[in-house]
Amino acid sequence: MKLRHLQAVFIARNREFWRDRAALAWNILFPALLIAGFAYGFSDNPNPDKIGLHGTPKSSINFLSSPYIQVITVTDLDEAINKIERHQLDLLIDAGTETYWVNEDSSKGYFLEHALNGLDPDRLSRQPVTGEEIRYIDWVIPGILAMNIMFSALFGIGYVIVRYRKNGVLKRLKATPLSALEFLIAQLGSRLWLILIVNAVVFIGGNIFVGFRMYGSYLDLLLVFTLGAMSLISMGLMVAARTSSEELAGGLLNLISWPMMFLSGVWFSLEGLHPWVQKISQIFPLTHTITAARSIMIDGTPLIQLLPELMVLILMTVVFLIIGSLSFRWE
Repeated sequence: MKLRHLQAVFIARNREFWRDRAALAWNILFPALLIAGFAYGFSDNPNPDKIGLHGTPKSSINFLSSPYIQVITVTDLDEAINKIERHQLDLLIDAGTETYWVNEDSSKGYFLEHALNGLDPDRLSRQPVTGEEIRYIDWVIPGILAMNIMFSALFGIGYVIVRYRKNGVLKRLKATPLSALEFLIAQLGSRLWLILIVNAVVFIGGNIFVGFRMYGSYLDLLLVFTLGAMSLISMGLMVAARTSSEELAGGLLNLISWPMMFLSGVWFSLEGLHPWVQKISQIFPLTHTITAARSIMIDGTPLIQLLPELMVLILMTVVFLIIGSLSFRWE
């Protein structure tokens, strides 16, 4: 692998992208319009009343049988208490110790607590917490940014490679000393920095007008989006490695992107869904990107605790690149 080969393809692809004004404008306007729409349409949190349940009740708690609440089973009590502070859960019950937590600044928690005490008086001990509310726009923004990365990575790479093959550009490159792996890595690098710059502009602009909650490190968030973009770009390269038809490429990319968009937690939480759906979602790089980014922005999670997600993204990137380079066809 030679650096000058990578540099030549890298520069050529960058120039091609910057000259395509329509594509550049769309990559910025699309997520910006989504952010503006959600900020206006969901200025109030639309989530239903949610109660977290930790452990198995020693006996029946009548309050939990109400048909008007959603009970979510939690395994990590500290994480669930943090969600109470952020208004992501309205009430938390530890069935084993018969204790409940409620946010004193939450209107939903106020009414749920009174309903609980009315149905089960003197049954549970009270543990109050306080914290600033996480709005829906705060929760959904990591998903919107990751989704924009996904579309830019998959379609921005997939269609380009197929167009190169269809127009005979790859056939000409085959006559040069450039290897398939060098070509793919150069394409990855070119698309990566463009995606990061565009999303940084969207994030900064949206933050100025909306004001996102950010409790973690900006550098950690940048690293997560970088690894997520690399894995998604590599996936797009793998799909386009042998495809010669733009129609087929579009179908394959849609087949990949739409399930990811709905099963990776972009618009709604995966908590409470069927366990098999949650397991299936783990095969998508978008799921790990959103999970890590949301943990950093909303919970302030340090990077060391997100190593499983980061390792999965790195592994996916390596596997996709290897498969793409081995199956790559110039003509």
